[in-house]
Amino acid sequence: MTQSASNRIKLHNNGPEFSKLAAGFWRLNEWDMSTAELIDFIENCLEMGITTMDHADIYGDYQNEGIFGEALKKRPDLREKMEIVSKCGICLPVESRPEHKLQHYNTTAEHIRKSVENSLKELNTDYLDLILIHRPDPLMDASEMADIFMKLHEEGKIKHVGVSNFTTSQFQLFQSKLDLPLVTNQVECSLLHLHAIYDGTFDQCQENNISPMLWSPFAGGQLFNGSGKRIKRIRKVGKKLCRKYDVEFDQLSLAWCFYLPFNPLTILGTGKKARVKKAANALNIKLERQDWFRLLEASRGEPVP
Repeated sequence: MTQSASNRIKLHNNGPEFSKLAAGFWRLNEWDMSTAELIDFIENCLEMGITTMDHADIYGDYQNEGIFGEALKKRPDLREKMEIVSKCGICLPVESRPEHKLQHYNTTAEHIRKSVENSLKELNTDYLDLILIHRPDPLMDASEMADIFMKLHEEGKIKHVGVSNFTTSQFQLFQSKLDLPLVTNQVECSLLHLHAIYDGTFDQCQENNISPMLWSPFAGGQLFNGSGKRIKRIRKVGKKLCRKYDVEFDQLSLAWCFYLPFNPLTILGTGKKARVKKAANALNIKLERQDWFRLLEASRGEPVP
């Protein structure tokens, strides 16, 4: 199965074209894959039409970009078939970074350049299709960030710029200083995490013709493994709808995200080929509007006003 053109999206009018599903590599170091197995997994994603690969410098305590890069080193032909996203700005106190005494943020020009160039080296690529500031930094100088991203863009090291977990005001501030469009805001969204629907984040995306990237669409597995009245309500309604649409609950949860009106890109976090295939098939689910609201009502615990 290969995704049709309708299952590819432009993140912004002047932005990149990505697959509607992205493969996320947050837990790559935990998947216990050989390089050959990782190459096989990447090829499987590409066959499913999932061409966007989501990374961050800190994933796997700074190990995962290098693991992925080993696959590209052995199969450099795969690079032109994918889009690579990475993030920077979070500093973790790990053995490989003894200068980090505690977890903090660093969005200085020096740190951003160092992070981007290290990601390029680790990933065995000459450029990133998209770089994101991973978290808003209370000490961020928006003008300094804009200047360094413009330089990296002019050098051909990054093609597009975006943000992750930014509020609407933080997004607007950064955009006001940057001569490139911010092409996305990568934020958490699921049936258990509705904040971006109501806090103006998604309104801003529509206003700016931006497709956000959604992380943790299964709420870190809580939709399947969690307990509590809220989750039980969602599962009860979901069970009925799964029978109606002849799908599984993870597919229904993805279809609920896909229905959002700003054409979001949703990030998977699995290393299992069978789950990737199920997720790709979820793109074909035609959820009815009232069923979307049934799931929203189950999550909120009350009808919409």
